[in-house]
Amino acid sequence: MMYWVTMWGNAQSTVLPQPAIYAKNITLRYPLFIPFSGNKIRITFDNFCCKERIILDEIYASIGDELSDEAMIEGIPITNSFKKKFVIEAGKSITSDPLDFVLEEGKYLILSIYIKDYTNLTSGVDVIGPLSKGYFSYGNQALAKKLDINLSKSTSWVYFLSNVDVYTEDHNEAIICYGDSITSQDWPDYFLLALREAGIKNRSVIRKAVSGTRILREYSCITYQSYGKNGFHRFEHEVSSVSGAKTIIVQHGINDIIHPVGAELNPFRPMSDLPTAKELISGLQFYEQCAFKLGLDLYFGTLLPIYGWRTYQPFRENLKNEVNHWIRERKNVDFEAELASYRDYHYEFKQGYDSGDHLHPSKEAYQRMGKLMAQRIIDDL
Repeated sequence: MMYWVTMWGNAQSTVLPQPAIYAKNITLRYPLFIPFSGNKIRITFDNFCCKERIILDEIYASIGDELSDEAMIEGIPITNSFKKKFVIEAGKSITSDPLDFVLEEGKYLILSIYIKDYTNLTSGVDVIGPLSKGYFSYGNQALAKKLDINLSKSTSWVYFLSNVDVYTEDHNEAIICYGDSITSQDWPDYFLLALREAGIKNRSVIRKAVSGTRILREYSCITYQSYGKNGFHRFEHEVSSVSGAKTIIVQHGINDIIHPVGAELNPFRPMSDLPTAKELISGLQFYEQCAFKLGLDLYFGTLLPIYGWRTYQPFRENLKNEVNHWIRERKNVDFEAELASYRDYHYEFKQGYDSGDHLHPSKEAYQRMGKLMAQRIIDDL
C-alpha cells in the first residue's frame, strides 16, 4: 500500500531584519536528502509570516548525488493547478500538484525556485546541519545543471519551502523535531544519520524549529522579528501539515527562561515576560493536547544547561530545573543528563559539549543528541 509521507520539512518564520528585504531575478536552490524511495512528489510553500503576496515564477525538481548545487538531470516543472507560477497570499500556503517523479533513497532532490520580479523575502528560516544547505544565484538558473560559480553563493536560509511529500510504501513514516535554535541546528540531521547507521531507513526526520522562539510570548518589534511566533501560534500550523507523522520530539522553552532581563536594560524584554514554572508547563501541556489530537506519540526533550550564559541567574536555573522535573515524569529523552554534569547547585555542559556560548551544544554534543534520540526510538520499536 502507498501513501503520502513528508520526507523533508522546515518551519517558516521571519528572516533577520535588514534594509533590503526585496529581491528579483534570483534563483534559490535546495538539495534535500531523500530518506526513502517513492514515485510521486508534492511540495508545500508557506508564506506564514509575510504580510504581502509573493510570486514564485518557476519551480523545478531534479536529482543530485550529493549535498551540492549540481543536478544530474534537467529539471521537471512543479505546477500549481497546472500552472508554473505560484501566487501565495500573505499568511497562506500552497501545495503543488502531485508530480510523477521517481525518488531513490539516499540521493538528493534538487529544488530550484526562480523569482522574476521584486518579491518580499520575509518568510524564511535559518537551519544548519550535515544534511542542510541552500544556494542563491543571480538570474534565472533554475534549469542549470550547476549554478554559475561567479553568480551564486551558499546560504543556510530556507525561503518559503515548508514540506516535501513523497508517495511511498506505507512502512515509511515521519518523525517531527520541534523547537528553537537548538533544534534548528545540527542534532535532527545527526538523528536521521544515526537511525540510518542503525539500519532504520524507513523514517524521515522533519525539523520544525525557529531560533529564538518562545512558547508563551512573541516579539512585536523588528529587532527580534526573526524569533518568530510563539508556540500557541506555531505548533498546530507547523505540525499538522506533516504527512505520515507518527512521532514528535519537543525540545522547547529555554528562551522563555533566559530572554527577560528587565525593561531598564532592554525595553523589549521586560521581567514581566518571565513565566512561572506552572505557566511554562501549561505551554508544554498545550503541546501534549495538540499532539494527542493529531495522534502523535510525543517525547519531550529536557532543557539544556544555561550556566555561564550571559543572562544566567540562579532563579533561572531553578525555573529550568522545575520544568525539567515535570518533563522527566513524562515520556522523555534526557538530553541534559547526557550532556551535563551537576555541581554546586547547577548543571553545566560536560567537557567538549559546550559550543562556547554556554547555551548551544557543540557539534560533538549535537552528534550525541542525535545518537541518544535514535537509540530511544530503536528501544521503543
